[in-house]
Amino acid sequence: MIKPVALLVLGACALTVAACGSSGGSDTTSDTVRIGLEGPLSGDQKVTGVGMLNGAKLAADDLNAKGGIGGKQVEIVPIDDAADADTGVSAANAAVKNGLDGVIGPYNSGVGIKTLPIYEEAGLVPIRLTSDSDTNGMGFTLQPMDYQIAPVETKAMTDWLKARKVAMLYDPTQNYTTSTAEAVKKNLEQDGVKITAYNEVQPGEKSYESDVKKALDTDPDVVFSVVYFPEGGLIAKAMYSIKPQARCLADYASNDPGYVTTAGKAAAQACPTGGVPAPEDFKDGPAFVAEYEKEFGSAPGTWSPYTYDSLNFLAEGVKQAGGFDSGALKEKLSAVKDWQGVTGSVTIDPSNGNRDPATVTINSVDSKGEFHVDGDWAKAVGAPY
Repeated sequence: MIKPVALLVLGACALTVAACGSSGGSDTTSDTVRIGLEGPLSGDQKVTGVGMLNGAKLAADDLNAKGGIGGKQVEIVPIDDAADADTGVSAANAAVKNGLDGVIGPYNSGVGIKTLPIYEEAGLVPIRLTSDSDTNGMGFTLQPMDYQIAPVETKAMTDWLKARKVAMLYDPTQNYTTSTAEAVKKNLEQDGVKITAYNEVQPGEKSYESDVKKALDTDPDVVFSVVYFPEGGLIAKAMYSIKPQARCLADYASNDPGYVTTAGKAAAQACPTGGVPAPEDFKDGPAFVAEYEKEFGSAPGTWSPYTYDSLNFLAEGVKQAGGFDSGALKEKLSAVKDWQGVTGSVTIDPSNGNRDPATVTINSVDSKGEFHVDGDWAKAVGAPY
């Protein structure tokens, strides 16, 4: 059993979940605590959502083996937003109506901008996985934000790939991709890099070969895509089939096992991505991976350890706050410093609810088709991995 521990005692308070239930509609006399997991559980990003859900389920199993939260068993409630804001709003409203004590997610920032306020208005404190700064202050997150990701990806192109000319392809339909593309473009230009192309690509296409060729026609040193993995994998596949002199790099949004499946292993190996350490790259990762594989019969997804930690992080806050009252819970979670989870040490910036420092890396695909921190990148930029 993985056992995250809190290194900083946030305060002493008796846990009285029954007396401090959320205003989201959960029955406070119930024998269970209902925690929603919102993510893309269907559609093109289903693999991401399933990994998120399983990570939360594993955390619930471990909490329940230790008595649950306040003596109540934890029930994970799947909330499928299909990576679509309208779908997410309907699903979030339905989940709140049926009663929730807490919520983990969502993943997509464009969805979160619409669904996170629903949870907050219901008296819940979301532990989100969104990365767009427009979601700052809407609950808390343990994963990196766009303003933390963009500098790492910029430095990877300038200090590692030695790029002086960059062609960018980005998804204009998502908040995260547009804001991150703008930030990277600005950073590159400030570093004296010429942006040879800054082209929109529409999600859902079957091929992006023509988009890649247009970008390559501008003679870049690097083609950088800021899209989610269904599109990122196809862009990497097109780059590999063309085999240009230009290097390929994909944004953090493509860092998912689905990227490798979509691109093919060889193409994915030729196009590293921004991202986070693989589950087994963390100090306590091997034990987590072993438990996950035993439970689900497959390897964890990129975000499985983050949802695992998110539920344990929420549970620790509830313990210290004495229940799910949103005011008390926010106060305790805002003060977290050096809490230890599978993904390492967590300290929260109280001004925005974000983890600082963040766990941002550049990852490459190995011979097994798995993401790991790129050692050459780490050496080139002096990263501690």
